[in-house]
Amino acid sequence: MRDRLILLPGWGLGTAPLEPLADALRGLDERLRVQVEPLPTLSSRDPAEWLDELDDSLPQDAWLGGWSLGGMLAAELGGRRGERCPGLLTLASNPRFVAGSAWPSAMPAETFAAFRQGCAADAAVTLKRFALLCSQGAADPRGLSRLLLGAAPQVAPESLLAGLDVLAALDTRAALQSFAGPQLHLFAGLDGLVPADAAAALLALLPDVEIGLIDTASHAFVLERPHEVAAAIQAFLHEVGDD
Repeated sequence: MRDRLILLPGWGLGTAPLEPLADALRGLDERLRVQVEPLPTLSSRDPAEWLDELDDSLPQDAWLGGWSLGGMLAAELGGRRGERCPGLLTLASNPRFVAGSAWPSAMPAETFAAFRQGCAADAAVTLKRFALLCSQGAADPRGLSRLLLGAAPQVAPESLLAGLDVLAALDTRAALQSFAGPQLHLFAGLDGLVPADAAAALLALLPDVEIGLIDTASHAFVLERPHEVAAAIQAFLHEVGDD
């Protein structure tokens, strides 16, 4: 199933933001089977339990990819599967979402803590704020945020909080370093959630993988610029011979 690509979504907004990208990829190569799969809806804050559920439910021997949190989970699952994963693809996905001394190119810890506190107090208001942050830097940020929110599923507040805790706990650097297959990591130059300099930091960590930056794009570039993102992915898949 090396002609299959599984895409995982980001936190809170469901699978809809990835569907235009999946359609664009199918349009570029009818042989490529693209599946957008939802994240687990767990109350567990343990990333291993989320990965266990994904490992049990997702096909083996498929490329793994994802947007933001979905990309982090794909990276960890790819590291776990090893040769049973032909390649990895991440989109606006930082190896660590929350900054620390070993990885400063991320969201400040105090900013994340305030965001989590807001989600615990009022999940609906926090999701609206999150959609605006995802759209920051887009040509039409308010229009893009409305698209993101309009298709967002109803998720229990405890699952949203668990997802934030998983997001904060994940550190995919070791998984990415151990993964021997091809990797493509795309970043957005005007991302309001993942600093653009995370791309350079990841390149320093992984000098032999493909890393790209779409300069004038938001965190939600999978929905804002699906055809441009799809073209970059398809070119990479063609280059490594898995088209």
